Amino acid sequence: MIAIDILCVGKLKEKYLKDGIAEYAKRLSRFCSLSLTEVEEEPLASSSAADVEKVRQREGKRLLARADGFVVALCIEGKQLSSPQFSELVADLPNRGVSRITFVIGGSYGLSDEVVGRADLRLSFGKFTYPHQLMRLILCEQIYRAFMIAGGGVYHK
Repeated sequence: MIAIDILCVGKLKEKYLKDGIAEYAKRLSRFCSLSLTEVEEEPLASSSAADVEKVRQREGKRLLARADGFVVALCIEGKQLSSPQFSELVADLPNRGVSRITFVIGGSYGLSDEVVGRADLRLSFGKFTYPHQLMRLILCEQIYRAFMIAGGGVYHK
């Protein structure tokens, strides 16, 4: 069974997001071992470009320390895949010897260049900007959809 880790910045506070993620984690338990790892969010001293970059760098170091296996960085400039294409990727990685996939979601200011550079795949969910907290739930849903597509389930229409 493949291990999937969602590595993200900050604590999730909203109950409705926690509940949604818990529901998808329950559904995914028959396909993979899913974990959610949160690293500390860095406070922003000022909104200057230099301070924003410092935040990305510090959060990036925390993320890199925990990034393991096949690393997928979620970033707007990444590759866009359809749900069936994403399903093919998730299904094929174990055939290529991958036993762990780590999806990395940055904080409010995105991912550092080092995190993006470490990634085996840069993945975009389109040109929209999503709150990083909500992105966790969206990603869980797409991972579940990927397994359902791969298994011929009726979930994906």
